[in-house]
Amino acid sequence: MSAKLVIPSGNAAYDFLSLGSLVHRLDPGTIPFRKARTVEIHVSGGEYNVAANLSDCFGLNTGICTAMVNYGIGELVQGRVREMGVKPIYKWFEHDGVRGPNIAAVYSDRGAGVRAPVVFYNRANEAGAMLKPGDFDWKKIFDSGVRWFHSGGIFAALSSTTSELIIEGMKAAKAAGAVTSFDLNYRAKLWATLGGEAKGQEQVRKIVEHVDVLIGNEEDLQKSLGITGQNVEHKSELDPNAFFEMIDKVRETFPNIKAVGTTLREVKSTNRHNWGAVLWHEGNRYVSPTMELDVICRIGGGDGFAAGLIYGLINGRKPEEALRLGWAHGALLTTFVGDVTMAKLPEVEQLAKGGTARVQR
Repeated sequence: MSAKLVIPSGNAAYDFLSLGSLVHRLDPGTIPFRKARTVEIHVSGGEYNVAANLSDCFGLNTGICTAMVNYGIGELVQGRVREMGVKPIYKWFEHDGVRGPNIAAVYSDRGAGVRAPVVFYNRANEAGAMLKPGDFDWKKIFDSGVRWFHSGGIFAALSSTTSELIIEGMKAAKAAGAVTSFDLNYRAKLWATLGGEAKGQEQVRKIVEHVDVLIGNEEDLQKSLGITGQNVEHKSELDPNAFFEMIDKVRETFPNIKAVGTTLREVKSTNRHNWGAVLWHEGNRYVSPTMELDVICRIGGGDGFAAGLIYGLINGRKPEEALRLGWAHGALLTTFVGDVTMAKLPEVEQLAKGGTARVQR
């Protein structure tokens, strides 16, 4: 029997608060970087994206605890955060005019058809990686009221101190009665700089001991937590049962987990995916419909799912409805350029109920 997921009532300064690192992503569209002449700049961050989506589309009061650098790129990022309605709690760093500290850069083209998107990073001297326990006054923050606290595996993998900061924040959140969530978001390239998969599992398992709601697919569960499962590298079909079997193993080690959700994505080509989602909630299993997606930009789809799911749970929707909201919002997010939402709540609600792409007249 699973413990109940109890959502604190409203009247809090933050319905949802994230802890993570902000980045700027350079996007040349479908052109490979070696041939690019122009780029679009998107402000992103796995943990930030969820807060931005919940604010802009779903109308929640959200915030982000993060690093900020006092220079031009920092000013650009601050402006985008304001546009999305996210309240920032910044730990400030001064740029030396030459080497940093920096707001990290992510380079990611969109690919096309049989050509997959390519992602690489410049996270050298990143301010977010310098964050450490003691940098935020958690008592003051949580005394103002926080209903839901969130972080993720990308931030955990930035340095030896960021995982410890997440644990500090999770403990403060639990003491204050907030729900805690964590998106495993396993990134092999990042963990390789800190000791590889084994070190990642050691750190993430310490974090998950303090988590109520887990977001992560089969690969995340295997590589972040060391949970055994089928070979995801050679799996081609959407298989909810395989995911649910792994949840039973997760719960054996982490009985504190009350809900686990993930997207199911079968990639036919860069621009054509089969898309579904599943939720394990307090011992019950829920599966979304499957839809065919025509994808413009896949970056941020998982964060879109997490935002819709969390919105549903915070608002007391039934678990199946919360799952459908996540499934619908994640799908819509892949039809926009950039990492954060451009959807409106009525559009999400319509698609979650089985809406179509017929022209709106």
